[in-house]
Amino acid sequence: MKNMTAMATSVLVDGNVEDEKRALESFQAREEEIEKKKMQVRNKLEFQLDRAEEKTRRLAKVWEELEFLKDPMGKEIAMVRKKVDKANHELRSLGQSCKKKEKEYREAMEAFHNKKEDKNKLKVTLVELVNESEKARLKKLQELSKIIDPSD
Repeated sequence: MKNMTAMATSVLVDGNVEDEKRALESFQAREEEIEKKKMQVRNKLEFQLDRAEEKTRRLAKVWEELEFLKDPMGKEIAMVRKKVDKANHELRSLGQSCKKKEKEYREAMEAFHNKKEDKNKLKVTLVELVNESEKARLKKLQELSKIIDPSD
C-alpha cells in the first residue's frame, strides 16, 4: 500500500504517463482481485447457507419423528412444517429474483434518464444553431438589400 501511495505521489509530481498507466493498471488489478474475492466469499456463504438449510431439514425430520412419538397430531404438524419449509424456500428464491429485477429496472431507468438528458441537450443545441442561422441569414439579407437599394 505504501508502494502505491509513493507511486501515486510520484505520478502527480512527475506526471510520467507510464507511471500513470502502471498505477491505473495496478488499481484495476486490485479492484478485480477484490471483486473476485468478494464473489468467492459470496459463493462460500451461499454454499454454507444451503448446507445449513439441509441440516435444518434433516434435524426437523428427526424432530418430527420424536414429536410423533409424543403427539398423536404429529403427522399433521409434520405436513404443515414441510409446507412452511417449502414456502420459505420459494420466498427466498422469489426474493432473489425480485432483487435482480429491481436492479435491472434501476439500470434501465438510469439509461432512460441519461438518454432523455442527451436529447434535451441536443434540442437546446439545435435551437441555438437555428437562431444563429436565422441571424446570419437576416444579416446577409440586409447586406443584399443595401447593395440593391443603396438609398436605405
